[in-house]
Amino acid sequence: MTHLTRTPLGWLTLLVLLVAATPVQAAWEPTKPIEFVIPAGTGGGADQMARLIAGIAEKHKLTPRPIIVVNKAGGAGAEGFLHVKGKKGDAHTIIITLSNLFTTPLHTGVPFSWHDLTPIARLALDQFILWVNAETPYKTAREYINAVKGKQCKEREGGQCIMGGTGSAQEDQIITIQLEQALGLKFTYVPFKGGGEVCVNLVGKHVDSTVNNPIECVSHWRAGRVRPLAVFDTARIPEADWKDIPTVKEALGVDIHYLMLRGIFGAPDMPKEAVEWYVGFLKKIYDTPDFKDYLKQGALKPAFATGAEYVKWVEENEKLHRELMAKGGLLKK
Repeated sequence: MTHLTRTPLGWLTLLVLLVAATPVQAAWEPTKPIEFVIPAGTGGGADQMARLIAGIAEKHKLTPRPIIVVNKAGGAGAEGFLHVKGKKGDAHTIIITLSNLFTTPLHTGVPFSWHDLTPIARLALDQFILWVNAETPYKTAREYINAVKGKQCKEREGGQCIMGGTGSAQEDQIITIQLEQALGLKFTYVPFKGGGEVCVNLVGKHVDSTVNNPIECVSHWRAGRVRPLAVFDTARIPEADWKDIPTVKEALGVDIHYLMLRGIFGAPDMPKEAVEWYVGFLKKIYDTPDFKDYLKQGALKPAFATGAEYVKWVEENEKLHRELMAKGGLLKK
């Protein structure tokens, strides 16, 4: 029998034996299905990214529990945000965010702010492109803008051209108003529930143009149904065929640029250990070839960020949206 003496060495040996015998607490991981909320309609950029994340997670077995994707688009996303806001302390509810994170509460006064949620990670920044139907005669942004100024959309009453967008007072309308103010023209703005629906209506000639994200119209572009005229960014998209699309400044001489958030938040007061798990999980998703290819094909800017860096970006962009919406007369009065 081994005897432990009351010497420093003996007590140290006892301590080591006790620590070794104590089970190590396992790191947190999901214990039930994860509800992944999309505050937008089906087929749009947020919907596509959320469903891709769920698919990659299943393919590579990155989560012990399934991800259940749920669209809650009502009220320009307010339905989704308020749903998650009501899940205080829930470790199994996350939401993908776009710029309606800022625009919806600023325009509607709905009792919600991004401060009500738990920041987890920014995955990418999405761009916007001015699109027209491929069967129109407009080969350049200048040609189309001249048609808008001349009210040459003859099939419309009054000849005013229709700009389709995602929701009222959302990023699409903000960009449309910027175009109107910078170039002295006027569109009839028609809102839809999601970016996928917007591009379908452009293909069907129910609207004359859109300012959709690249990923929302890329399949129709590849099929020859729509035509990109200009990108709302400070530089051209460097990827593949996208690089041939001029910036709005190149095409129209006005510097209008806008990038949209593609980020993830958790329910209010999500436990720290759960946040850490989701950060690690999303980084694994982000590093997969599947996700890298998605960013490249959809012309999204890679922009993974967490913690203080993510919060700082959100704070700065809330201020930016307040300024842009005030200038466009879109703030709640």
